[in-house]
Amino acid sequence: MMDVFDSHVKKEFVSIWVRDPRIQKEDFWHSYMDYEIGLHTNSMCFQRKTSCVRRRHREFVWLRQRLQDNASLIKLPELPPRNLFFSMTNKQHVAERMKGLQQFLEEVLQNAVLLSDSRLHLFLQSQLSTEKIEACASGQSTYTVAEAIQKYSCLNRRFPLEEEEYKDKCKPYSDSDCESSSSGLGHCSDDSAPRECRKPGQAELFSSLSESPSEAQKVLP
Repeated sequence: MMDVFDSHVKKEFVSIWVRDPRIQKEDFWHSYMDYEIGLHTNSMCFQRKTSCVRRRHREFVWLRQRLQDNASLIKLPELPPRNLFFSMTNKQHVAERMKGLQQFLEEVLQNAVLLSDSRLHLFLQSQLSTEKIEACASGQSTYTVAEAIQKYSCLNRRFPLEEEEYKDKCKPYSDSDCESSSSGLGHCSDDSAPRECRKPGQAELFSSLSESPSEAQKVLP
């Protein structure tokens, strides 16, 4: 009887992935690579049970430093080291970096102290810049952490939502903050605007790496 009961107990889980590398143009001479971070959970620690954002390596470095500053007694996992010879067109380089970034997040999410840091939640569930994350987490913005995450979820319906739930929760933002498109992606005038996330097939995982290596570009982290 106990086994039957245990089988119906809902186990808490947090699934995180880093994938879909894309080369982004910063200006005429500079490019960088960002990655999709997807999260799926039933944990009460998270406001949104599913989310998808895009982040670059530099933002991971910032996150680790801020988490360390706020939890000095905890030894944080390491990030993939910055490699001066990193090539955005080298599939092995990119795959190794994505693996390291995912392992970092997986270890961070297993620590209850780190999980309580609002910067981590804004990093994973909003597209705010690091400057705006810091301002929001410090109470120096016009919106709360919960509002920032909710606004982004309305702008970027990466995962299906019940239609009525979506309409009710997005109504406060629909008039002035976002314009819904038929694809479910929105447009916003500030840094909370989503950088499109999608679920790539295995064959297209490195489609963004198709640029010729002969094209000289200065790579930024």
